Amino acid sequence: MSTTETTTQTLSPDQIPFTTPEVMKHFVTDTGKILPRKYTHLSAKHQRAITRTIKHSRNMLLAK
Repeated sequence: MSTTETTTQTLSPDQIPFTTPEVMKHFVTDTGKILPRKYTHLSAKHQRAITRTIKHSRNMLLAK
């Protein structure tokens, strides 16, 4: 295995930056409501992190 080989890893929901509304659109409806865990299939910890990130983004006027 080469030392220069890199692996791309997806961000966990608590690592998603609030400045990327394109990524957060998977967790909200068309009208901007946050989807519940039933539909996002996230753990409670990750759902709280997503909610915090979306609300932070809303306060910064970056997302609906």
